[in-house]
Amino acid sequence: MDEEIIISDQYIKEYVTIDGKQVPVIKCPTKITHRNKLTGEVYASAAEANADVANPSTSTKQEDIAQDVAVTVAHLSLFGKTK
Repeated sequence: MDEEIIISDQYIKEYVTIDGKQVPVIKCPTKITHRNKLTGEVYASAAEANADVANPSTSTKQEDIAQDVAVTVAHLSLFGKTK
């Protein structure tokens, strides 16, 4: 099934060839958040979270740190052919 995909140019990073066809590589903005699962504290960076783990005056362990990743995907308009 051949489908026409309309993608805004702002999301296309480059094109690659797969099985002889030009396929767009889509760039998706991402946001990574580091937080303490026990206390709910959100860290400004991974370095700050690691510093909390390394700090002997806190009880924070590496397994207490969560890394949340939010990916914003491009809006795609798909048009399929019908018989």
